[in-house]
Parts: sequence; structure tokens; C-alpha cells
Amino acid sequence: MGKANSGKRRFGSIRQYRSGRWTASYVDPTGLRRYAPETFATKTDAEVWLSQVEADLTRGDWTDPDAGAVNFEDYALSWIKERGLAPTSEELYRRLLRLHILPTYGRMDLDEITSAAVRAWRAERLEATGATTVAKSYRLLKAILETATDDELIRRNPCRIKGAGKEEAEERPIATVAQVDAVAEAMGPRWRLMVYLAAYGSLRPEEQAELRRSDVPLPDEPEETKRRRDVPREPVLLRITRASPELTTGQRVTGDPKSRAGKRVVVLPGFLSVDVRRHLDWFAAKEPEGLLFIGERGAPFRRSTFGRKWRKARAKVGLPENFRFYDLRHTGNTLVTQSGGTLKDVMVRAGQSSEKAALIYQHSPLERQKEVAAGLDARVRATRQAAADGGPSGAEVVRLA
Repeated sequence: MGKANSGKRRFGSIRQYRSGRWTASYVDPTGLRRYAPETFATKTDAEVWLSQVEADLTRGDWTDPDAGAVNFEDYALSWIKERGLAPTSEELYRRLLRLHILPTYGRMDLDEITSAAVRAWRAERLEATGATTVAKSYRLLKAILETATDDELIRRNPCRIKGAGKEEAEERPIATVAQVDAVAEAMGPRWRLMVYLAAYGSLRPEEQAELRRSDVPLPDEPEETKRRRDVPREPVLLRITRASPELTTGQRVTGDPKSRAGKRVVVLPGFLSVDVRRHLDWFAAKEPEGLLFIGERGAPFRRSTFGRKWRKARAKVGLPENFRFYDLRHTGNTLVTQSGGTLKDVMVRAGQSSEKAALIYQHSPLERQKEVAAGLDARVRATRQAAADGGPSGAEVVRLA
């Protein structure tokens, strides 16, 4: 083995091998002797290494050298399982892991992932896929490794690229009132109300999938006026208490809405009263707790089937290919602000949460939501009337096509 260094050391010990190289060791806080991971060319190099270890122990920065020897894939999958995520979020995280993170890091231990490796991985991903997907993947990787840091498995999070997790999404397109009418008409009578609830009620698709008759308490109206569109009506209230997102497997997972603010009462503008009543009479399930939106055979609508109908309708009315069904929410929220609604009004209406302290003290009660719906009602009516006075509306263009 060789001889130990002369003189008693204050911390650790150094020995020289017959080869002439040096090794160093110390006793850790648990009483276990730890050896340097490599040998040193000189005694000075061994002493420097011991001094660094001693300094880490003094500052409280010392970590178990074996702690990071944990497989990244095993740790990441456990991390997801322990989070208690919503099904859609868990599905997204697992997809990002499978497609963008594990191919690079799946076989590595946590302590083998370096900052240089993260930079190289991100650069490679940016060449292979979209910047938004890379930003989501980077945020997930950083979150997992941040927990590993908190668990003292690694000393420092190697994800330190400034701004790498920020998404620079392009501005989403907005439809006109005439385009909303046209695409609703093109979707056909069974699905037109879904278009209107997305645009003028700010409902998410998964919220619409779980709407039931009992969630639509309609005000009483004289029979002779129920089907007339040329008279002002009371706003319609929708109670949003549940959501039923559909996973890529086709499974629907019913539960609470996307956020705490998702449980809400949405006040629809009065002009939708006729559409709501007709849909309830003609297309909704007949049971008191029956679903509002079902297919021709009485089953809940499927995302794939509805998506095909949406793409055909979008093409028929000339909406751009990047206009998603979800962009109807963006359209409606924009119309709300143009109708005098505040940011808080939009947040309440759309079921969005925010941690900004300034918004906690702003309120948008039910009466204010009725005022917002009335403003939206007046704006859409005026736009439709202007279109009618100047020529056929967007819906009429579709009907004549």
C-alpha cells in the first residue's frame, strides 16, 4: 500500500501508493470512511482535495458522494407519481419525459447530469422540435432536478439557462362575430351551441363535455316568445362544477375543473337564450341529469370525431388553419374587454386563477357578470344588425354555399 503521511493531520489522512501516486480519505458525519474518487499525482493535490471537503463540511455544503447515484428515469417517474397531478397534466409530463428527456438522461444517474450536458441537450431539442415544446420540457427537467437538490441528492441544480423555460407563444388569432356565426352554422345544429358557449361563455371543451341539464336553470318565458330572436331576453346562467377532459387514450377523467376558479356561474348573453332552449329540446339527453352534448347515438362526444367536424367547418368558412376551437375562448374574452369588462371580469368569467396580490381586492360579483353579459349581448346584436343592413351575414353565406 505504501506509507502514511508523516505527522498527524487535523482532518483526514493521506497515503502514498508504491506507484508514487497519492490517495486521501476522511471520516464522514455518519462515521463512515470516505476515499477520494481518484488518485493524485502529488501530495499537495491530495491535501487540496481534503481541504475542499473540510470546507464543505464546515459550511454545511457537504453531500453524501453516493447520494446522486440514483437513476434519473426512476427518480423522474417517482417524482410524477408523488405530485398528485391532474390526469391531463400527468399525461403531458409523461409524454414530455418519454419523447424529449428520457432518450438523453434515462440511463444517467442524477449526479451525472451537468450544466454543459443540459445546454447541449436543449440545443439539440431546439433543432429537432418547436421552441414551445422545448421550453415545457426544460421546465419539467428543472423542476425534477430542483426536487433532487432539495432531497440533497445533488448539490446544485444544473438547469441554469436564463429564460430557457419561458414560452414565447405567438399571438392567438381572433374571430369576428360573423365568423363565429358562420362556423357555428357550419358545425350543424347539434354542435352549434358548443361554438357559442366557447366564444360567448368562455367555456373549455372539457367543461362543456360535463354540462348537464340541471346546470342550465332557464328563466320562464311566455310560450309565444321562446322561439323568437328579435326580442331581448334575460341572460342564461350556467353552473360549472365539473370537467371531463379526454386523454389521448380516449379515456375521459371526470373531476373538478382545471383550477379552483373553474367552479363558477357563467352568465350567457341573452341572445343565446333561443339557442340554449332549442338545444335542450332537440339534442340534449332527456334525463334531468342528462348530458347537454351527446352524439347522434346518445353517447358523449369524442374529441377525435368533434375535431374532424371542427376542421371541416373551419375550412368551409375560411378561418385560418391555426385557428383552434380553443381560440374561441380567446375571441370571447377579447369581446368582453371590448364591451367594458375588466381583467377581473374576464378572469371570473373564464374560470382563471391568478396569484397577483393586486387582483385579490378586486371583485366581480354575479350582478357585475350580468352587466358584462348585457354588454356582450348588445355588442353582438349591433354587429349582426350592421352586417344584415349591409348584406348577408357570415351564417347566411354558409347556408347559401
